Amino acid sequence: MTDDAVASYLDGYARLIADASATGRRLTRDELDSRRSLGEQAAEAGLGMRTLMAAHLAAARTNWPTGASPESVLAAVAQGLDAFAEGYERAQRAAVRQEEAARREFIDDLLYGRSDMGKLAERAERYGLRLSYAHAVAVARGAAAYEEGDPTPRAVERALVSRFGDRHILLTTKDGRLVCVAPADQDEVLTFFAKQAYAATDGGQVGIGRPQPGPGGVVQSYEEALNALELAERLGVGDPVLRAADLLVYPVLTRDRQAMADLVVNTLGPLQKARGGPQPLLDTLAAYFDSGCVSAEAARRLALSVRAFTYRLDRIHKLTGADPADPVHRYTLQTAIIGARLLDWPAQQL
Repeated sequence: MTDDAVASYLDGYARLIADASATGRRLTRDELDSRRSLGEQAAEAGLGMRTLMAAHLAAARTNWPTGASPESVLAAVAQGLDAFAEGYERAQRAAVRQEEAARREFIDDLLYGRSDMGKLAERAERYGLRLSYAHAVAVARGAAAYEEGDPTPRAVERALVSRFGDRHILLTTKDGRLVCVAPADQDEVLTFFAKQAYAATDGGQVGIGRPQPGPGGVVQSYEEALNALELAERLGVGDPVLRAADLLVYPVLTRDRQAMADLVVNTLGPLQKARGGPQPLLDTLAAYFDSGCVSAEAARRLALSVRAFTYRLDRIHKLTGADPADPVHRYTLQTAIIGARLLDWPAQQL
């Protein structure tokens, strides 16, 4: 950096110190404003604060007013430097706010596909993404909502950067969740993100979308990750990591919603006649299927004796006409139970 580049931001500084220290007066409002303005301009030009401060102090030593008391000179120097630094910091804060707004706008456009894909790909280069490649997205949720700059996202980001460095990874937050976008051929990044997010969110869940090509692929993978989390909530799945590729059967089952609703009502509807309502018997079937149709394990999960659990299975058989122990009936009942969870039946009428 040349001396001339710095000197332009010291314009009038020596004269200002001499005038103020001659009488020991404070700098006027106009004088302070001029220093603030020069500080803003220096920040916008990208000059370093340490270099600028050193130049100011050197100018004060070189142009030390003759006959002025050291106290008055130092007071004028301090006021001038303080005003200059205030303007510099003000410009930096404005630049940071502008950069944050631009980054947030890019992230919204990236995850919702609301921008021209060609322009989006150009903007992505600025944030280290190459949207001509395939990407996959992981989304983590916890007990709390997270914003960029919060301790939890920062901790996860530090861990990722420490492990992988610059690998064209984007870590951000959206709607209170942590979001990680990584190249599709680097599955280890999302796996590591899931591990770190699980720990940082105190046992939250992570959904991982399938790798998808192009700028629009990020949107699709992001939606798959969100859908994986939603399915886990509806189905009561507590696994810490949920991959959309492993859950493809569920969208298939609900593609014809009316057919699934008919199956649920026709198969499980008779359980509404049970004393105490259908929910205990629905829970019985869910536990039975989740435990691999092992009555002893299912009974343990429901805190029932095996005898009480077997009685419930028998009651289900009598009410529905479908025997959970029969392979053919079992498939129908299990599909209906999945449908009931997905459609939130019986809380929602079908």
